[in-house]
Amino acid sequence: MSDYLLQISEDPASLAQQASTTIATAIDLALAQRERAQIALSGGTTPAEAYRQLGRQHLPWERVDVLLGDERWVAEDDPASNALMLRETLLAEPPGQHACFHPVPTGEATPELGAAAFSHLLRQLCPGQPPVFDLILLGLGDDGHTASLFPHTKATQALDRTVTVGLGKGLARISLTAPVLSAARQVVFLVAGEGKRQALARLLDPVEPSERTPARLVQPAAPVLVLADRAAAGGLEERDQGQTTPP
Repeated sequence: MSDYLLQISEDPASLAQQASTTIATAIDLALAQRERAQIALSGGTTPAEAYRQLGRQHLPWERVDVLLGDERWVAEDDPASNALMLRETLLAEPPGQHACFHPVPTGEATPELGAAAFSHLLRQLCPGQPPVFDLILLGLGDDGHTASLFPHTKATQALDRTVTVGLGKGLARISLTAPVLSAARQVVFLVAGEGKRQALARLLDPVEPSERTPARLVQPAAPVLVLADRAAAGGLEERDQGQTTPP
């Protein structure tokens, strides 16, 4: 069972600032204890400004491994590529430019081969079985998906591997699996906009089934931090959401 700690920002600008600060703090804490830090970030439009601000933080970026929680099966220069979005934000200029970015290998012959290559990379970079990230930042789709774990798809059932191939919104995708997402030392959801209001309420609902809202498959040992703007949080008060049921 996981607890949810909901922190509400008044607007997207303050949400981006809060997300940037949260990620930077996690990196600092990790590097105080270990030689390197590993973080996995989400794609989409919501975190872009947070990544721009994060890239301006004066951190020892050369000791930080940056990966993606999921990626669409497109070329790295495709507008739909999460890797491209990171290169245009976090990695656009110093000091963030000095981070060690490890994109999902979408240049393989098939998504399955790409998933295998990404899994091999994880084993090299991240200790533990499953691999343990210091922080994983996740988005939340209006249908309740996170990473590329979409409702009622086989990807949500991939519990015996670190990486899986999924299908979402007509595109093949490569995604970390629920066990890897759940193994992170800190999991943060970033949720913005009125269109996410119902999905957020479902995520925080202790009786919501993970089949309908796969984001609830993410069940780390530590409380899940949910950063949301006022538009997404709606009438939800800023509070701890505890007593969740297993997925």
